Amino acid sequence: MESWEKIKAVQRMQEYIDDHLTEPMTLHAMARAAGYSPWHSARLFKEMTGKAPFEYIRTLRLSQAAVTLKDGDRKIIDVAFDFVFDSHEGFTRAFSKEFGITPKSYSQNKETVSLKLFMPDYVRDYYLTKQKGERTMSDHAQLNTVFVQVVERPARKLIFKSGIKATHYFEYCEEVGCAIWEQLSAIKEAIYEPIGMWLPDNLRRPDTSFYAQGVEVPADYAGDIPDGYAIMDLAPCKMMVFQGPPFDDSKFSEAIEEIWEVMKSYNPEIYGFQWADEDGPRFQLAPMGYRGYIEARPVRTSK
Repeated sequence: MESWEKIKAVQRMQEYIDDHLTEPMTLHAMARAAGYSPWHSARLFKEMTGKAPFEYIRTLRLSQAAVTLKDGDRKIIDVAFDFVFDSHEGFTRAFSKEFGITPKSYSQNKETVSLKLFMPDYVRDYYLTKQKGERTMSDHAQLNTVFVQVVERPARKLIFKSGIKATHYFEYCEEVGCAIWEQLSAIKEAIYEPIGMWLPDNLRRPDTSFYAQGVEVPADYAGDIPDGYAIMDLAPCKMMVFQGPPFDDSKFSEAIEEIWEVMKSYNPEIYGFQWADEDGPRFQLAPMGYRGYIEARPVRTSK
């Protein structure tokens, strides 16, 4: 079978799973969607996504259940039945094993607890973005280690320094220099590490760069502002965070590109969110190989 035929077969299985996620499913039904035998369909699915079909379904159901618990006041048993778990106890065991917290504890602390949700990309969309022909199984495996989670960002202030026309890190360094990171790291009141960021038009001053660097500090910050820097208030918002697999530090460009390609084709509406770029800066953390490349983009809960 040609690689593109594999992609289309697995894509049909993914679409079937999305359409029947809250219903019982069988491998035979998924195989009919794929157009191949159950054994061959299961093997292709594992090859292209990194997960066996029912492992994929179970993990996706648990992530969707977590989103439902976070955004509503549903009873845990009702959510369990919605996602085809046959008992409260079975759902609790599966949820606890997946996320390290019981659904009851998560429901009671959902505003302060962030979970690493499984939000898979579609195989077809991923391969279309590459536009480089076929990829090997080992190449594609990196896609399956991308973690996606939604975190709450509180009201805060941003101390930052803009350039003039910079649209990315290297242009920014040419305009502003690279020493700014050390200056930002020296701000003791920072609540997070320094970030490189892309400012939306509503947060960007005229005649300043799209890309800037800064650090977030508490909303009541009243300390000094370094010369040449600006400060602004940021409202509370949700950020969808993408974290790639660990990488060799010399290959940071490839690691960034991998995440960008995932984000380019990513549809947050499948999981109850929509992009909300005006709510805050899209930002990147310093690419460090041991933790993988991390980038975040604002989202809102879909109405």
